[in-house]
Amino acid sequence: MSADVRSFFGRPIIIGGGIAGLLTALHLAPEPVLVLSRTPLGSEASSAWAQGGLAASLGDDDNPMLHLADTLAAGAGLCDAEIATRILHAAPSAIENLSTLGVRFDRTPEGALRLGLEAAHGRRRIVHADGDGSGQEIMRALVEAVRSAPSIVMVEGVEARRLAVEDNKVTGVWASCSTSPVFLGTGRVVLATGGIGGLFHDSTNPLGSSGQGLALAARAGAVLADLEFIQFHPTALDGPARPMPLISEAVRGEGATIVDETGQRFLEYLQDAELAPRDVVARAIWTHLSNGHRVFLDGREKPGPTFARQFPTIASACRGAGIDPAQDLIPIRPAQHYHMGGVAVDRDGRTSVAGLWACGEVASTGLHGANRLASNSLTEAIVCAHWVAESVAGSPLGVRTRLTAREIRRPIHSPCALSSHAALA
Repeated sequence: MSADVRSFFGRPIIIGGGIAGLLTALHLAPEPVLVLSRTPLGSEASSAWAQGGLAASLGDDDNPMLHLADTLAAGAGLCDAEIATRILHAAPSAIENLSTLGVRFDRTPEGALRLGLEAAHGRRRIVHADGDGSGQEIMRALVEAVRSAPSIVMVEGVEARRLAVEDNKVTGVWASCSTSPVFLGTGRVVLATGGIGGLFHDSTNPLGSSGQGLALAARAGAVLADLEFIQFHPTALDGPARPMPLISEAVRGEGATIVDETGQRFLEYLQDAELAPRDVVARAIWTHLSNGHRVFLDGREKPGPTFARQFPTIASACRGAGIDPAQDLIPIRPAQHYHMGGVAVDRDGRTSVAGLWACGEVASTGLHGANRLASNSLTEAIVCAHWVAESVAGSPLGVRTRLTAREIRRPIHSPCALSSHAALA
């Protein structure tokens, strides 16, 4: 970092350059804010890899309560219904805000948002951008907006290594860069560091997503929650590539089926078959694989000849493995995909440490319960980024008394739970 670090003293610091972090910075404008990203923007953020899109009740036959019912059912009874209700009611307007920031969502010839169907959703409510390139398109628009915002200083190639905390209050961030360690004094820090996929051999996440935010929070004394709630996506491309290419649920939403080496659709006994909740489908596939079978996604008839047009990213990954998805079966297996647990936060994203907030996959809001409903993760990030920014803006000194147990949802893990994973100096 070549700039005089004293010029950044006191301004909010956002750690992470994915959708949650960039949107929080944009919502804080015109207040000056510093965003730290240890890699070039978009290069290792899970946000840019998102295929499915954003879930919101935008159809004429839909409403937030129907969306809530599907979310609660998928979450296996462990969602926070109050938080889920609040987030899902805010989702439609949050998507409209992305449009004003320049995100080019897929639309019908009449100009309406094109809504897709994914597993465990009772309605078509998935908003896509550039087919299966939703995350990349959202990141493109947000990066452009951030780089043109005079209030945001974007620092790439700098990694937060430790949070400075005194009397349960954040006082700054220790960071490392190419030259030397640097201390950034602040009473307001937002963690937006993503998930833990890099800790797994079979994962659809960037290898650099290895729980850095959880380690920072744990060493700062923050409460962590639901760390055992780890989602495995049922349809990752089964091959040698790591991370494993994801094959979005949207492909099954358009009619693709799951078969074994005999051509049998062995999931037909499940309610909703291939469109059952992710955990149900992933377990069924894993059991079939464990019994000596191979498992494939069959999109030869549906989407069939339109596969590459509807899902260009997936089609490209298949071609790289020597597969034509319009003509060939696609070998699949479950892989780690998303972490529902994380840093325990209240309704405004505040953690148990004063002056520390968390947003996106690193946070445990209670929306997802034990199993995330498809495409609710980006929705959570864009909605909560607004609330986090409002809370940060309303806490100019980052000073607050310790949150009570009632204010933090289900604090079931001690701060030292991840000490063995802490890659800190």
